[in-house]
Amino acid sequence: MKIRVGINGFGRIGRQVFRAIWEHYP
Repeated sequence: MKIRVGINGFGRIGRQVFRAIWEHYP
């Protein structure tokens, strides 16, 4: 749950970056 809250706190930019990193590092 902590990780989820952190992602929400990041916002849209954080989510985009997180998704990009996840795609680059599957």
